[in-house]
Amino acid sequence: MKKRVNPELLESLEMFQDADLRPEFLPAIREGMEQMRPPAIADESILLTDEVIVGPDANPLRLRIYRPKSNNETLPVLYWIHGGGYILGSVDDNDDLCMKFVKEAGCVVVSVDYRLAPENPYPAPIEDCYVGLKWVADNAESLNIDSKRIGVAGASAGGGLTAALTLLARDRKYPSICFQIPLYPMIDDRNNTPSTNEIKEGMLWNQKTNEAGWKMYLGDLHGTDDVPSYAAPARAEDYSHLPYTYTCVGQLDPFRSETLTYVTNLAEAGVDVEFHLYPGAYHGFEAFSPNAALSVRAVTEYVKAVKIGFDRVSELNV
Repeated sequence: MKKRVNPELLESLEMFQDADLRPEFLPAIREGMEQMRPPAIADESILLTDEVIVGPDANPLRLRIYRPKSNNETLPVLYWIHGGGYILGSVDDNDDLCMKFVKEAGCVVVSVDYRLAPENPYPAPIEDCYVGLKWVADNAESLNIDSKRIGVAGASAGGGLTAALTLLARDRKYPSICFQIPLYPMIDDRNNTPSTNEIKEGMLWNQKTNEAGWKMYLGDLHGTDDVPSYAAPARAEDYSHLPYTYTCVGQLDPFRSETLTYVTNLAEAGVDVEFHLYPGAYHGFEAFSPNAALSVRAVTEYVKAVKIGFDRVSELNV
C-alpha cells in the first residue's frame, strides 16, 4: 500500500503508528496531541477572540472568532468544525487554516469547540454545532456579518458534522447555509465500503480506527439500523435543497468510497457539486505534510471553494 503513496507524503506517514483508541487510552492520546500541536503563527492583522455561549444541555460551548482587524465592513462568515473521529481534537487545532481563510477568502471565521464522544456521544456534538451556528446567525448584526452568506466547512469528523449540520439546518429551516465544504467526510457508520475494506490498517485512519470512532460516537445506536442521517449523513434518503458543495478525498483514504457515493447522491438530487480525488493521498495528508506540493494545492483549493461559495451568493443577489 505504501508504494502507492505520493513520495512527498511518505515521510510524515512513516512517523505514525496506529493508535489504540480504546476509551481508557483517550485521555493520554488527547494530552499527547496537545503537546505535539505546533503553536499557531501569530498574525497581527487578525483579531482572535473566544466566546463562551450556553450549549444545548446548558453546557459551556466555546466559539473562536477570527476577524480581520483592518476591515470594518459587513463580511461573510465561515463556520468551521474541527476533525478528530468524533473523539479527538479541539478548536485549537486549526488556527493557522482559519486565519488563512480570513486573509485569503475575505471572511470572518467562527470555529466551534463541540463536546467529544464517548463522554458526550451523539447527538451532543451535532447539537453543539447547531447551537453555535444558530448563535452566529442570531447575532449577525452585532458580529457585523452577512447572515445571507454563512458557509459551513470541516474535515474528517468535522466534514461529517458539516454534512449533518447542513441537513439539520435545512430540515429545521434555519439558519440558511449558502455552501458546505465537507472535506474527506466521516459519514458512513457501516464501515463496510470498498475503501474501508481496502485500508484496514495504517494510513493514519483506517477501518479499525474508524470502527472505534463510530462505536464511541453512536453508543447504543452502533451496529443497528436506527442510526439517523444527522449522525451518519450517508444514511440520508433526501439530499435535495442542499447548497453548493465542495468536497475532496484522497485515493488512499478509507472514506474514498463513501465520499464518491455522497457526491453522486448530491448530484443526482440536483445539488451543485465540485469534487476532487487526490491520487497517492491518505487521510488528513495536507495537515500532516503541509509543505508537500499536493498539500499546498489542496489547501489552495479549499480557500478557492470558500471564495466561490460566497461569490455565488453575491452573484445571485445582483
